[in-house]
Amino acid sequence: MKIDDDAIRSRLYGTNSGAPPITTTLGGEYVSLEDSALEIAYVGAPAFLNPAGHVQGGMLAAMLDDVTATLVTSTLANGEHCATLSLNTTFLRPAKAGRLLGRAELVRRGRGVCNVNGELWQTDKLVATASAVCMIVAR
Repeated sequence: MKIDDDAIRSRLYGTNSGAPPITTTLGGEYVSLEDSALEIAYVGAPAFLNPAGHVQGGMLAAMLDDVTATLVTSTLANGEHCATLSLNTTFLRPAKAGRLLGRAELVRRGRGVCNVNGELWQTDKLVATASAVCMIVAR
């Protein structure tokens, strides 16, 4: 998805108008952004597979961290950024190489801390969930 709002695009992408390096590494492509929800499609690349042939849990956690923090970032004022304070991740089933859909929903947006829930889906099956706490920091 191409995000058309210049202010949101600037907050998400920075001055270079491209996705953040971690989002690119994870194969992320923005699908939708609403007031309190974001979807990003990721790619479980062959390089992310563990010896069992599944996407390694740390890579799934990175996807969840990316989608939750990116949602918080979309709500920030100029001169602010967010830092993840905690990410409680639960793995529900193995993920295979291929497309994964990350979804984030803003639960609470405070002045200094945000609570966000995230989910990773693969072929209509929930693979992992996360509860994130992100701190808002002035640059």
